[in-house]
Amino acid sequence: MSFDRRSRYRPLTIRDLPELAARFGFTDDQVLEMRAVAEVLPFRTNSYVVEELIDWSAVPDDPIFRLTFPQPGMLPSPALAEIVRLLSTQAPRMEIERSIRDIRAGFNPHPDDQLNLNVPTLDGRPLPGLQHKYPETVLFFPSAGQTCHAYCTFCFRWPQFIGEPGLRISATGVGDLIRYLQSKPQVSDVLITGGDASSMSAAVLARYIEPLLTIESVTTIRLGTKSLAFWPYRFTHDRDADDLLRLFEKVVRSGRHLAVMAHFSHPRELSTQVARDAITRVRSTGATIRAQAPLIRGINDSAQCWARLWTDSTRLGIVPYYFFIERDTGAQHYFAVPLARAFEIFRDAYAQVSGLARTVRGPIMSASPGKVSIDGIVEVAGEKVFALRFLQARRQDWVGRPFFAAFDPQATWFTDLKPALGATALHPGA
Repeated sequence: MSFDRRSRYRPLTIRDLPELAARFGFTDDQVLEMRAVAEVLPFRTNSYVVEELIDWSAVPDDPIFRLTFPQPGMLPSPALAEIVRLLSTQAPRMEIERSIRDIRAGFNPHPDDQLNLNVPTLDGRPLPGLQHKYPETVLFFPSAGQTCHAYCTFCFRWPQFIGEPGLRISATGVGDLIRYLQSKPQVSDVLITGGDASSMSAAVLARYIEPLLTIESVTTIRLGTKSLAFWPYRFTHDRDADDLLRLFEKVVRSGRHLAVMAHFSHPRELSTQVARDAITRVRSTGATIRAQAPLIRGINDSAQCWARLWTDSTRLGIVPYYFFIERDTGAQHYFAVPLARAFEIFRDAYAQVSGLARTVRGPIMSASPGKVSIDGIVEVAGEKVFALRFLQARRQDWVGRPFFAAFDPQATWFTDLKPALGATALHPGA
């Protein structure tokens, strides 16, 4: 297999695992286990990730390999064994699909009430492909953007990529979004997400963005993307790269803030010349790049990794934004770091960087009631507790008010926590 890094983008999927195995020396058993995981949780990478980002001498412990290639531990042992058995015995496809559906059902495909509480309505009709959790921000999932240049193994949006319409959040057009925004003048920010906003062509993305420029109350447009890390050629060499940048300039010229919400999980993603060129080109349009990612076990679970990521980001003109906790979906059991350890990593990394990099906020759990910040581990009235605060919340009177949870060294998510200090519920004022 030979790759021209500047050629047209070509994804590598489960079908390419045998070819990748022959090239990089995976055993038959390893390939079978990777196939088993990729049957359940989506696998997609590309030549740039394979050639430029992964250190193959360090596989399987290389962080970018773990970030993009299926790991056996991503499935519970009984589930892995079952899919391996079915594949190795060439079981009927219907039987394999039945087992896959059963396993996925146990992976909490839509966490934090995003389908129950976040879908807005207009004239009594639900609006598929929109999410409205916080008053000032609407998330928009255009159907054309529900893929990525490569998939992260930890991704909490995995249901978008598995081809099950009942699990996918997507909008077929922009009309409902525009009508909804016209009815909600309090909405100032629209986040185009997925998937990856930059997986769409510039022409298609323009069909979604340009109508937003007619809504006076929308002052910020955000684009969720991992492409600066996984396919920076999107902004430098793709055939419509210049058109995409001109679209960015149009948004900025309209007087709006364009925020490219970039996902950088590891400092190596910032290390290549093409990534740095892409960052320079995006910033030249007047757009702001903000960097966010979750803490992932075996990938970036050290203070040194995050300190370098934030320092390198700041040097390149990127604003460190959120340090997230891995959500309670998909392979969280494999990638999660206990909250107590997450706070230590964040605190130690934060202490190593300059004030310009301390724009970052964390550790953050995007839970059902809101974005919960872990501000510290302290002792209050003789009880060891997590000090917590909502940065965003469904109830605006909760925002910014401290509250406490009983310390639990094993907790990995908000729902693992219990109220502390005699409170009756886990929120401010309980």
